[in-house]
Amino acid sequence: RNLPSWIGIDRALGAFGAFNRAKNYGIESTGLLIADAGTILSLTRLKATGEFAGGQLVAGLSLQLWAMEHGTQNLTNPGLDNFTQEKFPSSTSGAMQRGALQALIGTLLEANHAANTTLWLCGGDGPILFKELRKYDLNIFHYPNLVLEGMINLNSKSSKA
Repeated sequence: RNLPSWIGIDRALGAFGAFNRAKNYGIESTGLLIADAGTILSLTRLKATGEFAGGQLVAGLSLQLWAMEHGTQNLTNPGLDNFTQEKFPSSTSGAMQRGALQALIGTLLEANHAANTTLWLCGGDGPILFKELRKYDLNIFHYPNLVLEGMINLNSKSSKA
């Protein structure tokens, strides 16, 4: 409810999928925070009633690495394979990966703290982020296909009408 007309269909469907899952699981909460981790990390906040309550957009992992490569003369995009577990890698490629990852982890932790609700994670970079986020005391659900689930939910609801 109350989704702005400009919001992307992927954000709307992901929010719808998470809201329906939460209802089906009987999760009572103050709302939901949906993080779709793709080219852009989109954060969508919903009130407990399912109403849109704002969001945030941040460059995703690949886009951050691309920007470092194209915005400087001497950095090469290391890609998303073989993330180091070191917090302060000595290699440039490891430092780029860790910096981009840490930027998103910090964004998610701060947004989750501010929203004070459950975090629902989906999208292509979801597995990388989920692995890191499990180290924190968060109420987090990882469902890679929330957008598709939202589409299925929407289709089943409209066919019953």
